[in-house]
Amino acid sequence: MSNHVRIVEVGPRDGLQNEKTLLAAAVKIELINRLSDTGLATIEATSFVSPKWVPQLADAAEVFTAIRKAPGVVYPVLVPNLQGYERAREVGATEVAVFTAASEAFNQKNINASIDESIERFVPVLERACADGVAVRGYVSTVLGCPYQGDVPVADVVRVAKRLHALGCHEISLGDTIGVGTPARARAMLRAVASEVPMAALAVHFHDTYGQALANILACLEEGVRVVDSAVSGTGGCPYAKGATGNVASEDVVYMLHGMGMTTGVDLDRLVQTGAWLAEQLGKETASRVTRARTAA
Repeated sequence: MSNHVRIVEVGPRDGLQNEKTLLAAAVKIELINRLSDTGLATIEATSFVSPKWVPQLADAAEVFTAIRKAPGVVYPVLVPNLQGYERAREVGATEVAVFTAASEAFNQKNINASIDESIERFVPVLERACADGVAVRGYVSTVLGCPYQGDVPVADVVRVAKRLHALGCHEISLGDTIGVGTPARARAMLRAVASEVPMAALAVHFHDTYGQALANILACLEEGVRVVDSAVSGTGGCPYAKGATGNVASEDVVYMLHGMGMTTGVDLDRLVQTGAWLAEQLGKETASRVTRARTAA
């Protein structure tokens, strides 16, 4: 089994979208350019959703157009529907992502649609993307718990992931949106999904609300997953989760992986510098333990 892990850096999109401090487009552009210099191969750049819902990313077209596209790096963007896809394509996006949940209650509260209705919205996106040669990633949120319904049956996670993969999503990211998962549950969930979707097409996405994210990632690595989502400086977090912290910090994930003898292609020192810089821009302490340790006076 390969010892290389691909980090999907979601800070500029998933990380920033729930941060209270609104950043100027120039800061977001610099963030992505700095991340491009760390060796990351996948950097989720922004989201083409309605500015009314996500004010932080209202400048999506401006940011995506201005970032320096480094050779060998892909810059996927989130699109909620065909209109969002068309806006993304107008500025040259070559990879997109779509988003649904394994929890019916979460989907209704979050996007005012059932799971089936949300997936129906993606069908024309996937059809168009296939015709355009654009890769589509599928996000499945609330795979280990929901703030509204509590436990989420593993069978529901499997059903949604399998359906997105069958529709043409090349990769399915399994997200513990509120960070309640523990290693045994994370392992069991991943194993169940991998029985229906190839492990090579799966990624994991953990939030660190209960301090379990790194342990959960390790459990999933032992099952064979080789794609991990994370956000520089541990930004973001689900606004609906009690006590929610952000995504697991990219710096902490890379430090753990390198310590295990895994390869990522990422320069940890540059990543730490970028995380410290971003925390300054946001006016808050970094959530990365590694960055705190390495930048302590």
